Amino acid sequence: MDTQTQPTQPTLRRNTRQRQLVLDAVRVRCDHPTAEDVYRNVHAIDEHVSRGTVYRNLNLLAETGVITTVKAPGAMRFDRRCDGHSHVVCRQCGSVADTPLPYDPALDEQAGALTGFAVEAHSLVFEGLCPQCAPNQYAPRTIEAEA
Repeated sequence: MDTQTQPTQPTLRRNTRQRQLVLDAVRVRCDHPTAEDVYRNVHAIDEHVSRGTVYRNLNLLAETGVITTVKAPGAMRFDRRCDGHSHVVCRQCGSVADTPLPYDPALDEQAGALTGFAVEAHSLVFEGLCPQCAPNQYAPRTIEAEA
């Protein structure tokens, strides 16, 4: 008889009005908002919701798999999508975008075979410069001659 148990995610406690406001604020955005972005959106709807309430609910929603997180320079970002997809993060401004690459379960198998781990999933994050920051980074610098 198999006595192994699968790891379980924490269960979401009762859904409160504040938690629903936080979840709605994440779901209406496509830009992977920071906790502070979500707080500003929620606070605009209900000024009685505290910053701590927003942060706690974001963490709970992420822990229970209702939303996901993406580590970016300066702040953790939140994602409404929970399907297997990758991200690209600007290392200069911290912006985050989804990439249209399909999730590759073969990578899980390869990583498991190479490490001995029982790999269940992976996340893939590319780093680079976004279209707004790249021109500034690679623009030729001109030095004005002194008269």
